[in-house]
Amino acid sequence: MPPLADTAALFADRTRAAFCQALLDGRAWTAGELARHAGVRPSTASEHLSRLIAGGVLAEERQGRHRYVRLAGPEVAALIESLAFYGSQDPRPPRNLRESVRRSAEARARTCYDHLAGALGVALTDAMTARGLVSVDSGLAVTAAGRAWAAEALRFEQPPGSRRPLVRSCLDWTERRPHLAGTLGAALCTTSLERRWVRRIGSGRALAVTAEGAEAFRELLGADVPASQDRQAA
Repeated sequence: MPPLADTAALFADRTRAAFCQALLDGRAWTAGELARHAGVRPSTASEHLSRLIAGGVLAEERQGRHRYVRLAGPEVAALIESLAFYGSQDPRPPRNLRESVRRSAEARARTCYDHLAGALGVALTDAMTARGLVSVDSGLAVTAAGRAWAAEALRFEQPPGSRRPLVRSCLDWTERRPHLAGTLGAALCTTSLERRWVRRIGSGRALAVTAEGAEAFRELLGADVPASQDRQAA
């Protein structure tokens, strides 16, 4: 089987696809957690996870008796997000109210592996472009002003010898427009969580923008991002 077909086959299963989308939150999950998430037996989950690990999609970590898996890296996350975009042209209706609420929350703000996505991620990317911090004139790039802003506002500098690009465009599957990835996108997400500009909603990928976050995004980037009304953001 050609390499492309091998890779495509890894995602051509609803259970494995559910695992990969859950792992887009950037965290490590146990096999049991993923089994419950996908509604399959632990033995079934183990078989699918072994295939994803062998295919280089997931990386395995062991701590004592516990087995954790996570996405193998940002390139895998970008691939899954792109596949989600092309697969969401005619999404199935939510199965219940809980799923409907989750989808709405994720569309407003969520993590995409280690960077911000949804309406929030796109709005911040637009604001950074408008302020001249990133340029799209000849491919997405961070400007000199952007590097200075990152160093001052986020206390961030590109690690020496890093093979990951400073900035990369990631196609947002709900907004149908790009949001910011790369090490700068990851730094913005990490800072937002650490400074409580955003907070996780439950155990999923959805985020809530706090009042402090709405003010910080407006002051730092001129972005008009309203604070979330969800009670969990308080």
